[in-house]
This record gives sequence, C-alpha cells and structure tokens, in this order.
Amino acid sequence: MRQTTVFSAALTLWLAAPCAGAEIRPAIVYDLGGKFDKSFNEGAFRGAEKFRADTGLAVREFEIQNDAQREQALRRFARDGQTPIAAVGFSHASALAKVAKDFPATQFAIVDTEVAAPNVQSIVFREHEGAYLVGLLAAMASKTGKIGFVGGMDIPLIRKFACGYLQGARSVNPRVEIFENMAGTTGAAWSDPVRGGELARSQIDRGADVIAQAAGGTGIGVLRAAADAGKLGIGSDANQNGLFPGRVLTSLLKRVDAAIIRDFNDARSGAWKAGTVTLGLKEGGIGWALDDDNRALVTPAMQAAAEAATAAIIDGKIAVHDFMSDGKCPLSPGAG
Repeated sequence: MRQTTVFSAALTLWLAAPCAGAEIRPAIVYDLGGKFDKSFNEGAFRGAEKFRADTGLAVREFEIQNDAQREQALRRFARDGQTPIAAVGFSHASALAKVAKDFPATQFAIVDTEVAAPNVQSIVFREHEGAYLVGLLAAMASKTGKIGFVGGMDIPLIRKFACGYLQGARSVNPRVEIFENMAGTTGAAWSDPVRGGELARSQIDRGADVIAQAAGGTGIGVLRAAADAGKLGIGSDANQNGLFPGRVLTSLLKRVDAAIIRDFNDARSGAWKAGTVTLGLKEGGIGWALDDDNRALVTPAMQAAAEAATAAIIDGKIAVHDFMSDGKCPLSPGAG
C-alpha cells in the first residue's frame, strides 16, 4: 500500500544517517499511556526504534505507571551513565529540573515544554500551525457547517491546538460552528477513551460531522465514536488514519519521532546543544497525513487549499495565533 505524508522537505535532513562520532548511551522515559498509545508516546518510540535500526545502538526505555516514577526513572538512568536521556511530555518538567541539576555532565531532553538548564535541550512544537491546516480541512469537509474538538487535559498547550483549529476552520467558512470540550484537568484525561467517546457523541448529537481530537489515548475513543456514527474524526500526533480507514479525515502529525532522532543524532555527532528547539511547518516538525486510508476523503480542492495555506504560513503571509503567547483565542467559542 502506498502511503504519503505532507511535510516540509527539511524533515529529510533529520532522518539522514548521522555522522560517525562518539558512542552514546541514550535512554527515553515515556509519559503516562505508554509507548503503544497510538499517539504522542508512540511517536517517540518509533523515533527510538529508527535510531536503533540506523545506528545499531541500544536505547534504554521506561514506561512510567504513576507520577512518582518520573524522577525515579530519570535519576536511575543518569546514575547508570545513560546520555542523552529524553523525557517525553511536559509533565516531566519538575522532575527533570531536579535531576538535571544533580547530574550536570548528563545531556537531557524534554519534549513539549521548556526547562532552563545548561544540560537540557527543550523541544517544543508550533502545533497551532498544523491545527490551522486540519481545521481548514474539517470546515471544507463538513456538510452541516458544524465541527467539533475534544482535548485531553485542559492546559494551555491543548488550548493552543484548539485555537489554531478554530482559526483554520474560520478561514474557509466564517460561519462554521465549533463545539469544544476538554476531557479533564488531571493526567487521567489522556487515557480515558470512554470519556472521549462520550464527548464526541455529545457533539455529534448537536450536529458536528467532523471532530478533531488532541487527547492522547482518550482521543482513540473520539475517533471510534465518530466512525461508529458515520462521521469523520481527525487524529493527532501520530498518523491515525489507519485506525478507522475511511472515517479519519486526516491526522495532525507532530513529529516527536523526528525530534527524538534529531536529539540522539546530535549527541552522537557532537552537535548537541542545550536550549530550546522549536519545530513547525518550516522545519518539518508539523504536518498532516495523506495516505491510502484517507485519500478518498480529501478532494483536490481541499488538498490544494491546505498546501497553499502551508506555504503561506511558512512565508509569513498567514499568522496563526499562538494561544500560549497571551492566553487568548480570537473568536473562541469557549470550552464546554
């Protein structure tokens, strides 16, 4: 089966074989939900797997089961001499700040937030750029003029996604109606597919025929409910088109896999640097998925519109509002 994804060409530079350099001992600590969550964690896992295949180097890993294990896992890897150590998810920030201070010679990375330390590389994404694109596609695909969004934990990062989605949808249909719900306010909001399904069905009952999710494992319930109702879902983080073929309009691709590969390769080649790395459409860190599982759902006009918007965002002709810059979202319908 032929499969393509829509990205910046810059991505190929990240996935190229690394230059020969000092041997490293990388490790990765996943967030709650585990490495097979079909979403954020799994993207990191696939990056680690590709790094293993490309280099032949082992990557130690740990799947936490509770919050107390965050610091324990990071500290154990550091004591064992692992470096670099990647922490997947913003919830590791507090634990990483402590451990990084105690192990100044160890290289650490954290995905999805910033930790200011001389031995930490913070990897963040411009998710709102990709959310704009899938919002545009959702509005073009909707027959009712009503679309939905289900987020996981109610945090600014997910509000940023929702805001970009709204702006993209309104760019092609100023009158589109958008329903927005968050699954919860604790870490459990990422791993409750039953709750995700309930929220999706409530939006469908109100007329939504396309529903995007940014909710980790909870989002799988959103996609399932949309498919069961004969509606369309939109995946996030990983390519989730194949979970319900023909019922997932597209997936917002957040290249956590490429970020992990880049971090490990930089450490191996001696190019690793602390500080913040920001990845968006221009860098190939964000995209949307087009493959055999959703190709029939995306018309030529839809694809052309998304590609034109991608170019305009990269060129600065379209400015997608970043909710995290001011805590506001123009035209927001509010959360339910």
